Amino acid sequence: MTNRSADAGAPDLADESTVRTSIVVAVPIDTAFEVFSSEMTSWWPRTHHIGTAPMVAAIIEPRVGGRWYELGDDGSECLWGIVLEWEPPHHLALSWHLDGDFRYEPDAARSSRVDVRFHALSDGSTRVELEHSGLEAHGPTWKRLRGSISSGWPTLLESFSDRVAGDRGEDAYVS
Repeated sequence: MTNRSADAGAPDLADESTVRTSIVVAVPIDTAFEVFSSEMTSWWPRTHHIGTAPMVAAIIEPRVGGRWYELGDDGSECLWGIVLEWEPPHHLALSWHLDGDFRYEPDAARSSRVDVRFHALSDGSTRVELEHSGLEAHGPTWKRLRGSISSGWPTLLESFSDRVAGDRGEDAYVS
């Protein structure tokens, strides 16, 4: 079950080239970080992929310089980005190499950055804050990308929340 605040799903767009959203999940920080980073396949929608083959896994290699990619059912791999920072269980930063048309761009200078921070709360839950910044680096398609991820990231965090809540009926809210 997901309990959303009045402005649920409305990301912060104060800086035109940055999208921020957050969610509180009723699991400890270690669990939240683990499910987000090591179990992404369990909550990432299979429809959100760029490869030609159906996606069977979304993978983040757990180290700085590791790959963030999808694995197709035919064994193909499509790179989405690179792990820029790896600080379990508090922070994960990834480069985003997909343009506004969700095509892979290998040039690191034309990538943006996704920072995910995990904050332990006094009640044992975790606040997960996601900031996707530097969108202007994607060139002419960056505004189209911002439009897509402005609704996409909150939806993905809700999917993540549903996964960590499982069948326990735990509450979460997106802000």
